[in-house]
Amino acid sequence: MYHDSGNAARAVAGTTTGVLDPRPAGSGDALLFQRCTWCGTAMYQRLLCPVCQGSDLRTERSEGIGTVRHSSVVHRNSPAARNVSLIEMAEGFVLRGRVMGPPVGVHSGDRVRLSTAKDPVRGEPLFQLLDEPYRAWT
Repeated sequence: MYHDSGNAARAVAGTTTGVLDPRPAGSGDALLFQRCTWCGTAMYQRLLCPVCQGSDLRTERSEGIGTVRHSSVVHRNSPAARNVSLIEMAEGFVLRGRVMGPPVGVHSGDRVRLSTAKDPVRGEPLFQLLDEPYRAWT
């Protein structure tokens, strides 16, 4: 039996723009995510809700503000060391991205904002630090 689940079903049948592309053409510096209409869970680049397995997902625009939950320095597949961070966005979803600046200068708890640029190596969202991090050096 076929169930028409709205925009998610049409996106799967046609193009994935808006579902799997964080910045579709013409969206500027928007970061799009999905929210389940059944349970309200926010998620990034998913076709089914990870909580209730619902397929009725609506696309929303993120404010672009988040917090670094984890950051690692990676030395492979790029000409120089870079960081790979897990960012928890204010809307409640988590995504992988890169924070601009020295790779060792990014720490858990740092607040970040979505940049208008995109990571040239992996095509992932690129973030910039919101506040100059306060580090107590003793």
